Amino acid sequence: MSRVDLSTISLRFRHVWFRNLITYRRIWRVNFLVPLLEPAFYIIAFGLGFSGLIAGVSYAGRELEYTRFMAPALVATACMWNSFFETTYSSFVRMYYQKTYDGILATPMSLEEMIIAEIVWAATKAAAAVALMLVMLIPLGYANFPGALLCIPVAFLGGLAFAAIGMFFTGIIPSIDMFNLPIFLFITPMFLFSGTFFPLSGIPDWARVITLFFPLYHLVELTRFFCIGVMESHMVFNLVYLVLFTAIFGYLALLTMKRRLIR
Repeated sequence: MSRVDLSTISLRFRHVWFRNLITYRRIWRVNFLVPLLEPAFYIIAFGLGFSGLIAGVSYAGRELEYTRFMAPALVATACMWNSFFETTYSSFVRMYYQKTYDGILATPMSLEEMIIAEIVWAATKAAAAVALMLVMLIPLGYANFPGALLCIPVAFLGGLAFAAIGMFFTGIIPSIDMFNLPIFLFITPMFLFSGTFFPLSGIPDWARVITLFFPLYHLVELTRFFCIGVMESHMVFNLVYLVLFTAIFGYLALLTMKRRLIR
């Protein structure tokens, strides 16, 4: 009974996506202040704090100001936080406390369509947050125009990846309090060691190999390339990794959520 049936997935999932949009319109002004102001706070803090300590960062054969190196990574991390939190805490609340999923499943909508809609909605929020961040970063000179606009579709892809793994955790976490575990053991290490605050060329080889398995690293590389035009890895490799990661954890999310909801 808990087998994933991909044949039931159709464009009907857009109705759940639209339902989430209508709900979010009531609180969007407050929620969008974070991606709008976050890059400015980070750049001011790190710029003032490290300007006298770090002359520059050697990255992909170029010397960059530290804030110029770090700013594109903020785009990727914003994508990660927005999409992951949407399919963990927010989805858990809709499932367990608000009983929204029960109401949706009383319609002709299949469970697979509902979960896909949740993942796509989270990716949409991530892409919108990135678009707002670019409004701040482009005028400040930390993202090249118009190339940086490609960060928006890349953020949607990255949002799908992190939303899928977030939904996977929602399918196996017994209570909302337990989300601290994947955040501490999975999200936090990625945030710190995915080339966000220092280039991978400065860490040991064994640590670099582990970092290659982090989806955030591939998203950081892509956003950095589109923002400042340089990267240490290969774009095709980064894109293929994110697509495969999304496909694998998207299927696992469908499987675990179906088992949980049927039970």
